[in-house]
Formats: sequence, C-alpha cells, structure tokens
Amino acid sequence: MAVLHLVGTIFYFAMLVCLSCYGIHRYWMIFLYLRHRREVPQPAGQLPELPKVTVQLPLYNEMYVADRLLDAVAALDYPQNKIEVQVLDDSTDETTGIVARKVAQLRERGFEVYHIHRTNRLGYKAGALENGLHQASGEFIAIFDADFVPQPDLFQKTIHYFSDPNIGMVQTRWGHLNEQYSLLTKIQSMLLDGHFLIEQTARARSGRFFNFNGTAGIWRRTCIQTAGGWQHDTLAEDLDLSYRAQIKGWRFLFLPEIVTPAELPIEMNAFKSQQHRWAKGSIQTSKKVLPLLWNSDLPFKIKFEGTVHLTSNYGYLALLVLCLCFHSSAAAGTNHATGGNPWTKLLLVDVPLFIAGSLSISAFYFCAQRDLHAQWWKRLVYLPVLMAVGVGLSVNNARAVLEAMFNHRSEFIRTPKYGTARAAGSRSRSKYQALRGLVPYIELAFGIYFTWLVVQAIDTNQWMFLPFVVVFQAGFLYVGLMSLLQTTVRAMWQVEEPELAVAGA
Repeated sequence: MAVLHLVGTIFYFAMLVCLSCYGIHRYWMIFLYLRHRREVPQPAGQLPELPKVTVQLPLYNEMYVADRLLDAVAALDYPQNKIEVQVLDDSTDETTGIVARKVAQLRERGFEVYHIHRTNRLGYKAGALENGLHQASGEFIAIFDADFVPQPDLFQKTIHYFSDPNIGMVQTRWGHLNEQYSLLTKIQSMLLDGHFLIEQTARARSGRFFNFNGTAGIWRRTCIQTAGGWQHDTLAEDLDLSYRAQIKGWRFLFLPEIVTPAELPIEMNAFKSQQHRWAKGSIQTSKKVLPLLWNSDLPFKIKFEGTVHLTSNYGYLALLVLCLCFHSSAAAGTNHATGGNPWTKLLLVDVPLFIAGSLSISAFYFCAQRDLHAQWWKRLVYLPVLMAVGVGLSVNNARAVLEAMFNHRSEFIRTPKYGTARAAGSRSRSKYQALRGLVPYIELAFGIYFTWLVVQAIDTNQWMFLPFVVVFQAGFLYVGLMSLLQTTVRAMWQVEEPELAVAGA
C-alpha cells in the first residue's frame, strides 16, 4: 500500500507540474495582452472599389435558427450586387424546406442566394465549405454558423483591412445572445471571453499565430486556395487551415472591437459535445501541422507558441490523472510517520504550484471580465463555478484527447441550437438533443469519490486541502448531474409527446 501511495504521489506532482507549466503560459498570455491591447490595427488604406463577397452559411438540421440567420445576412449594409449568399445545407429534417422558402423570398427581393443541398455530408462542415467554394464567385469568403447574427455594419468595418494584400483572414469577436439564460450560459460566456479577448488579442498583436474560429470571419479566397483548401481529416478544419495558411506566409487579423453575437449551448450535453469536438480537433491538428510548423523557417517564438496552443488540451488528460491521484497526495500530507512536516510541503510545493496553476485561471478570466464589463466585479462570483466546470469537463475532454491520440475516427457532431435568448424556465421543447453516453456516470463516480475525500479532509483536519477538493467535487457533480437531468427531462417530454422524439444531433 505504501508503494501505491508513493507512485500515486509521484504521478500527482508530475501532473501538477505539467498543469502549472500551462498555468505559467497563461500568465504569459495575460502579459502579452496587457502589453499590446492598445495597439488597435487600422486598415492600410481604402479599397478603391468594394469587392464581391460570398457569404457561406453551413447548416445541418437548424430549423430553429435558419430564418434568423438569413434575415441577418439580408440586412448587411453592403451593395446587394456585391453579395453572393450560399446556404450550404446538409440537413435531413424540416430545415431544408424552411431554407428553400426563405431563399425563394430573398431571390424575389433581388438577392443572389443559392440553396446548395447535399445528401451525403461528405467531409461534414469542411466538405460543405469546400464544395461551396468551388461554386463561389466572390473574391472574399465570409462564414457564419447557423447560430450567429452578423451585425449590419460588419462588412463595412472589416473589408478595407484587406487593402493590405498580405492579410488573408479577419476574425471578429464572438458575442453572446443568450448569456443570461442560465448559470451554464454565463460560465460559457466567461470562458469564451477569456479565449477571445486575452488569447486571440495577445497572439494576434504580438506577431504569433492565432486561429480562425470557424465562423464570424472573412477570408481572402486566394488565401484558402494557396493553403490547400478546406480539409476534413480533423474535426477542427478551421484551426487546421489557419495554421497551414499562416505557415504559407499569410497574415491574420483579430478585431475584438467588432462583435458578432451568437447563441450559446443551453444544455450541458450540447456544451460537452462542442467541447469534445474542439478538444479532439485541436489534438488531431497538432499531430498534422506541428511537423510543418517546426520544419518551417519561422521564428522560434512562433513555433513555441504554436506548440503550446495546439497541445493545450493535453492539460485535460493531466487533470484527469491528477484527480485519480488526489488520495495519494492527501495521504502523503498526513503521513507523519515519515517525519515529514505537512506545512513544509504546503508552503514549498503546494502553494507555488497553486499560484502557477489555479490562480492563473482566475487572473486570466478576471482580466477579460474587467476589460469587457463596466460592472465586472459582479461577475467575479462566478469564477469558482467556472473553475469547477473546467474540472468537471476533464473526463469528457480527456476522452477526446485519447481518441485523437489513438486515431479513433468519429463524425462531426454539430451543437444543437434552439433560437432562444429567454430565461431557462421558458425553453421550448426542441426536437434536437445532444448525445449523452456513459461519460456522465463516470463524472458522477468522480463526484462521489471527491465527496469521500471531502469527508476525509475534514476528518483529518486538512483545512488547507479542503477548498481544492470541494471545487473538484462540485465540478464533477454539477457536470454529471446536469447531463443526466437534462436528458431525463427531455425523455419525459418525448413520452408525453412522441412526435418530439426526433433526434437532430
């Protein structure tokens, strides 16, 4: 037993050091952001003539939001004869009929709109985008996912940045249509705010690589083509193309001042499905493009930052191993038979690693909320919940990392959208549902395990250890229970109304 505790303790501290390294890098992102945040890029000039833009709208079973998206695109403040709209529809439900009717209405109003319906979903979203690109006539390609609502002045604010012939892509910041819907959507908004405002700004303005986020951005068509086009051998076609394009020498711009609002997933399973796809896709992309990056003549700072960026989801695997070794660390902290002083371990090991790892998360999201919201202090109460949810996602995302590592193939599962910005209690019964599987039960098992550790910490007077264990306990129980609860409630609805039992995920 003593040997097992020793091995567990070694693994625990190894994983803690690993996570601390990513935490130190998070501090570096904060530093780069603070250093460059006032360096707002300006267009190199004005295009002498507004170019034609092809707007691509990839859809798959989006019956609740398709109308809203097309209305927003029709309201764009840009010459009508300079916009081509492609609805890239891979749907298998009522969405196709809804889109067909809306497209007919817009064509009657003089819009150049095409409804491109595929029945095979070859290559999923990447395949749809590539198929549309072959038929597009625009010099620039704007992409909006179904749950986004581009603002009328978006093109007027962005198109002239392409007066610099080296600019290949311009990305806008995501806003949140339904941020106030529930606790889950509030936490998601904070996670995305941190990514966009801190990470994207820091990387973009310090001369490092950053990525197109799959939507709410505009590409120069020749940039896509010279980089090899859309490819579907990863689940993160946006990240993949971004790195290939920048390795080719194209420059990207991120404009955090321009916001394109979108709908956040309102169900835990939908959120986890999205996170799983992003985590798995990033690891797949790292395996694909890191050799290209390191074999290039680019500066070391770009290669290093790109490596950390593309491998950051390995942190979830380290976090999961850390969870499994928590008991060994706790036992080591109370083992006075060895003559060790637990306070020495606390001050010399635990506290420095806590500052490097956990505290960096709080600082990261604090900076984003401070700069985005006038009453930012009201949002700080959600930071412990945000950290708990991050822990609770470790099973889901570690599974995604392992699938990518061992080349397990899986389909592109889109995130269900419901077209709602209302309060949680008023949510309509949707035909779409996200997948659940066995993961919630594993998360609940971890929640029970950490509940036992909470009891152990209280029983052995490990009061400094207790807050960490409670965060892990709360995270796993919240994520697991919400996953099961939302699926159970939906199943009850479907029993009451069988016609709603159509799964769109």
